[in-house]
Amino acid sequence: MAMMSTGQSTTYDASRPRKAASAHGPIIDQDGFEVRPEQLRPDAKGFRFDFGAGANPFANLTREQRLARLDALAQLLDVAFIVPGTKIRYGIDGLIGLIPIVGDIITTAISLWVVREARALGAPWHLTARMLGNVAVDGAVGIVPFVGDAFDVMFRANVRNVRMLRKWLEKQPRL
Repeated sequence: MAMMSTGQSTTYDASRPRKAASAHGPIIDQDGFEVRPEQLRPDAKGFRFDFGAGANPFANLTREQRLARLDALAQLLDVAFIVPGTKIRYGIDGLIGLIPIVGDIITTAISLWVVREARALGAPWHLTARMLGNVAVDGAVGIVPFVGDAFDVMFRANVRNVRMLRKWLEKQPRL
């Protein structure tokens, strides 16, 4: 079956054998025709997004830098502010949690990211299971209006999780 594009001289013949394509398969243009490698510019090797070294703040961080980032996030989420005239500390977890349901979903997702980072740092399954338990309790109780927000202020799941991770990491040998 031969297909001819209107207004173009490119022809694609499905019955004709073609040379083996690269490991990624043939390059197809927007009209569905194969583009041969010789038709491409020399610098067009495929899609590549390179924003430079400074564009990705999470690339190539050391273990200490990743742990410091997690610690800063936990502090922001759980104990960043003080209720004036008291010693009660709260974070943006308690503030965002005031938005019914959506706020608790957002803060639970951020807390899950902390657990994911712990796993990326090599935390074992039993530690991440405890961390997930803390996030689950925080998220489940946090959904209850007012009581859940007070619980978020007192329970501090993110600070607990980072503390557990830090304690586990201190026991690990340095490579």
